[in-house]
Amino acid sequence: MRFPVERAEGYYLPPPDQPPDVWALVPPAERVFRWVELRQHRRLTPPDGFVIGHPAYARINHNRWISDCPCGSAQVVTPADPRFACTECGYGWLRLVFPEDPAAVEASLAEQLPHLRNWWHPSDPDPWGVPPSDAPDAPAGVPVPEPVREVTR
Repeated sequence: MRFPVERAEGYYLPPPDQPPDVWALVPPAERVFRWVELRQHRRLTPPDGFVIGHPAYARINHNRWISDCPCGSAQVVTPADPRFACTECGYGWLRLVFPEDPAAVEASLAEQLPHLRNWWHPSDPDPWGVPPSDAPDAPAGVPVPEPVREVTR
């Protein structure tokens, strides 16, 4: 795989003026809080506890493992630390549901161009962003609208 699927531990990195291993002891799911603090100049504190009974499903979106927050935000995640907390709305830690073998899912996408690598967990009850090609076909006899054409004068 020439371009591995991006995970949190390779995405949320310290700035170039700091040693590359300065965040080595920070768990990958918590690195996003440091990363956002540096880039947005906002003081953030990771939540203390888990939101019980509300798992979040990890998915691959354009070659990145991500998870979506109920508020509409998303962030890069990793199977090495399967939890998610939102830096936007402060939603508490959610347990992430990954496939049994994330490496196998990544390998199944390896032949595609990175921007075309997308995967949704089959158990996700509300898979945000599933492409229209996976939507049910329109009933027979329903006209398909023509594309809008630009009028030039």
